[in-house]
Amino acid sequence: MKIPYMTPDQLRRAKRLIRKECSNYDVEHNECFPLDEGDGCVCVQSISYSLLCRYFRESVLPLDEKLMLELLPPVNTKRCEICGREYLPRGRNTRFCPDCAKKRIRKKARERMRQNRQRKQER
Repeated sequence: MKIPYMTPDQLRRAKRLIRKECSNYDVEHNECFPLDEGDGCVCVQSISYSLLCRYFRESVLPLDEKLMLELLPPVNTKRCEICGREYLPRGRNTRFCPDCAKKRIRKKARERMRQNRQRKQER
């Protein structure tokens, strides 16, 4: 798995999440319990710009869904055929992102209505 890197803003949000929600984090000493072997050890996740701590990735990060989607995008994304942007498909046959799908539906409806008007005028 490729290790994702955080921006400074994302690191700040991750630190806040660690202090509030991580059960392995000792707030008084700013240390990580699993890494502490008698002498103090700083929580690696709070000082690193990469997601190294497995417990943080699997248990703490899902509590902040927005941050999780920024750092770990869903695996089953597709690329829109019109704009090329990645999106999370709602069904297995989707080919377009929601924005382009909406525009395409409106375009198809306009074409269909135009054809109907032309048929009525020909009669």
